[in-house]
Amino acid sequence: MLSGMTPKHLLPPLAAIALLAGCAVPTAPAVPTASPEPTLTEVSAAHPRAVIAHDGGLTTIDTATGETVGTTALDGFLRLNDAGDGRHVLVTRGDEFLVFDAALSVEAHGDHSHYFAGDPRLTDVGYAAAKAGHVVVHDGHTVLFGDGDGSIQVVDSLQVARPGATVWRTSTDAPHHGVAVQLLDGSLLLTQGTEEARNTVQVKRGADVLAETEDCPGSHGEAAAEPTEGGDVFVIGCTTGPVIYRDATFHKVPVTDAYARTGNLAGSPDSSIVLADYKSDETAEHERPTRVALIDTVNDSLRLVDLGSSYWFRSLGRGPHGEGLVLTYDGSLQVIDPDTGEVTAKIPAIGAWEEKDDWQEPGPILRVAGGKAFVTDAEGAELVVIDLDGGKVVGRHALGITPVEMAIVTGEPAAGNDH
Repeated sequence: MLSGMTPKHLLPPLAAIALLAGCAVPTAPAVPTASPEPTLTEVSAAHPRAVIAHDGGLTTIDTATGETVGTTALDGFLRLNDAGDGRHVLVTRGDEFLVFDAALSVEAHGDHSHYFAGDPRLTDVGYAAAKAGHVVVHDGHTVLFGDGDGSIQVVDSLQVARPGATVWRTSTDAPHHGVAVQLLDGSLLLTQGTEEARNTVQVKRGADVLAETEDCPGSHGEAAAEPTEGGDVFVIGCTTGPVIYRDATFHKVPVTDAYARTGNLAGSPDSSIVLADYKSDETAEHERPTRVALIDTVNDSLRLVDLGSSYWFRSLGRGPHGEGLVLTYDGSLQVIDPDTGEVTAKIPAIGAWEEKDDWQEPGPILRVAGGKAFVTDAEGAELVVIDLDGGKVVGRHALGITPVEMAIVTGEPAAGNDH
């Protein structure tokens, strides 16, 4: 399933920016026949919804009541990402990004808002990509990366679920497990490499390379930090310490360990510090680190914080005030002051757990939205809701399923929502 393309002479102003980044717009294929847009009913309030992937499909939960508001049968291993519009979720399955409608919408009207809700469903809109991989939402653009063909697709986040939405396309020099982001100035940040190795990160406009570093072996993951007057600030994970893109230049962060992998990162638009995992044992088959990294994007430095308990790649998040959040093996949600590295709170969330050898096996998931943290307990089949300002659990909901992935939908786009 593919969304349709728009001819060049009909492109909106946004397309011009994408074209500057070097994305070609192909001839429009036939637009798939789409089922009617579901009717949303106005309601008195809209609670965030959790879309949970599990064996056999997707289940959508009202996070305030724990009520199941919809189930969708779907086979295969399903990965979930925010689509960027506050309503839809991108479901990564095989060679396709599917668009799932969580059927929640918030419309602002001056000093108040109107709330709408309906029945969740899988839409007819999708985006083909060989070995569909990373999804990044930034500044109103949703960027899809195909690991199997190096394809990069850029879509207006508010149009991502619309049949026939304009898609701007480009690709890397060779297929690899990579990532791409459209920046504020219309240029494109992307990784370059092959299936065997990758160590290059570029910023390109058309065929022109505006900035480049080859000092990022094992490049993986990205996160945006608080921008500067010069524009976007991004951190990209590497196995020899991260690199920072700031003021149109790449900066390498020095580390003392010969092997210092940072590959899963969490940024905040309100903080110049990026939270990252940190692994230092290159020979370990399954390293269980207890330290996390706080990467300062202003002075290009890295501070390590030992949490006394391990974690995994689905453990990292950022709070509403930029605080670092890590869900650790002891079942606590640890809250970190990013400026000092101090652990300011340990909120009991779920029972003790350990990461399984296969990353696709169910394990705890942390997501953050609207001042709350949402944590799944895979062993206990439970969804836990934590009020971050109050520092306490405010909801526990039995799921009846074993959660594998989760996305939170609030009904309105979130600024600076990067993965």
